[in-house]
Amino acid sequence: MGLVFTMITLKNPRFSDAKAIEVEALADTGAVHLCIPEHVKIQLGLEEQDRKEVTIADGSKRLVPYVGPIEIRFKNRVGYAGALVMGDQVLLGAIPMEDMDLVVRPKSRSIDVNPENPNIACSIAK
Repeated sequence: MGLVFTMITLKNPRFSDAKAIEVEALADTGAVHLCIPEHVKIQLGLEEQDRKEVTIADGSKRLVPYVGPIEIRFKNRVGYAGALVMGDQVLLGAIPMEDMDLVVRPKSRSIDVNPENPNIACSIAK
């Protein structure tokens, strides 16, 4: 399928006058969390809430800062998540994509709102 990138808008919802930033994110359904680099954390004025031990692709473990909340916007969708501070690019994992009811379109290598629910995000809560 190849790599899938998309533009998303991130904002710190704790401050009403906070400036949102638009970033390119790697969409990865094999990843769980939203991950942001240190410079995005600084731009958004996010504070470390905790630390989490994460297992990265090579199988090694590392302790990374966990920040949040972060408001995430894509087209007509909005979600809120915590983020792991690691790496050199924004990574949009499965939890925020599911929360906003987004789907990966492999043929066009893009992200879109779920075509079954184009007007409002749907979720299962049983």
